[in-house]
Amino acid sequence: MKQLLKRLFSQQLINNFYHLPKAILASFIYGFPTKKLKVIGITGTDGKTTTTNMIYQILKSAGKKVSMVSTINATIAGKSYDTGFHVTSPDPFLVQKFAKQAVRNGDEYLVLEVTSHALDQYRFWGIRFEVGVITNITHDHLDYHKTFDNYKKTKLKLLREVKYAIVNEQIVANRNKNISGINTKGKVITFGMDKGDFNQKEVKLKLKLIGDYNIENSLASLAVGFVLGIDKNIARKTLEDFMGISGRLEEVKNKKNIRIIVDFAHTPNALEQVLKALKKETPGRLIAVFGCAGKRDEEKREMMGEISKKYADLVVITSEDPRGDLKKINQQIKKGLIKAGGKEDVNFFIIDDRRKAIQFAVNNLSKRGDLIGIFGKGHETSLNLDGKREIPWSDKEVVKDVLNG
Repeated sequence: MKQLLKRLFSQQLINNFYHLPKAILASFIYGFPTKKLKVIGITGTDGKTTTTNMIYQILKSAGKKVSMVSTINATIAGKSYDTGFHVTSPDPFLVQKFAKQAVRNGDEYLVLEVTSHALDQYRFWGIRFEVGVITNITHDHLDYHKTFDNYKKTKLKLLREVKYAIVNEQIVANRNKNISGINTKGKVITFGMDKGDFNQKEVKLKLKLIGDYNIENSLASLAVGFVLGIDKNIARKTLEDFMGISGRLEEVKNKKNIRIIVDFAHTPNALEQVLKALKKETPGRLIAVFGCAGKRDEEKREMMGEISKKYADLVVITSEDPRGDLKKINQQIKKGLIKAGGKEDVNFFIIDDRRKAIQFAVNNLSKRGDLIGIFGKGHETSLNLDGKREIPWSDKEVVKDVLNG
């Protein structure tokens, strides 16, 4: 009985009951505008925002009228909006409002980034997705979903009613393209580095962006262009010219003969993929500066400590929205570093203050030819230290301040 009551009154269930009526009401108030649009939904653990922007740019380059909503930016009816806060997918009313504006503008397509929280909380109720994209599914948000299986099944909900399901080949169970955990009505199209309908061995994309994960994001976007009938040469050129987005592998130029990269990597997979990519770009040493968020998935902290030691030469552990749990978080990350052979104050350092951690990496650790990667905040414009309030913050601006003394 106690467990049943706990489940009935869980925060997760409360959120679902809160968001579903809002989504239904918003759909009726705005008149179900997405019925007049071809909607492309993108979900996955990592790569959602970049892939959303890539697909938008492909459609725009092909001369299509298109709007887009991601968790950091939106372009609706030709007008740009900043959505880069500590949120998952936007409020249902905002999504429906954006969709209505797109319809009034005569848009044909709407590209939406879709998070697991939004899928679980029915925030996109009333929206029929023509195309569903899953970039990848790896460890994240288990504080909310409790098990990886629950997390995966939530992501896969996006594919239930789509006409085309575009998925990372690693998710597909067998050659018949059955996706374990979901029954999709749509045609399944796969992508991947070595395998899949769209694979790098055959396509041979030449991107300005580094990293295999960005190649996979591009292959997924290319597949979307294909099912929507976009000229493959236009799609390829758009992807190969794509320069990235704010807070994703964004370089801060300087005169110290070092490279400084700001990136949003905040999951084990994202951190591993970006460190692997940056390692190849570094003639000197790779220095990683990162932390983990408080009141979120605790299991990933030790994993990320271990990953950072595996790929980076030097690691600085610091705050990343600790929400009052900083000491506990850093000890959990430290455990992973030690497990991987790290030695405190030799090849890894703990500096609680994020500004001081960045200063230390730039002014004390780095030498000519080194590369510093600052991870976890990316595009975000605030930092939550105590769990009560957000303070203004920008990794990029702090780096510039440090460089300017």
